[in-house]
Amino acid sequence: MWFIMIDESFKCQNCKNIVPNHPSWSARNHCPKCLYSLHLDDNFPWDRLSNCKSLMLPIWIDHKKNKWWMIKHKCTKCNKEILNKVSPDDNYLDFVKKINSNF
Repeated sequence: MWFIMIDESFKCQNCKNIVPNHPSWSARNHCPKCLYSLHLDDNFPWDRLSNCKSLMLPIWIDHKKNKWWMIKHKCTKCNKEILNKVSPDDNYLDFVKKINSNF
């Protein structure tokens, strides 16, 4: 497995926000405003081999010892779950408040 870093802007398919390049040297695969992603990858990040291409709903925020804060996304079509690192400009605190208010 090898990894090709692709940092590009895109339009969020959920909220229609124009998503800029990642603010630090990395790549972004989710909207910093609504945290939604697309199911584009199949076996590893940036392989772009998924046939699904559906929206991925942010369902949880988790802390991983070696990776810091991670957003757990779940595909709205096939239910695959993928962890993605939180970006510095992500609106994840509002998401955490929303999750906590449901308990």
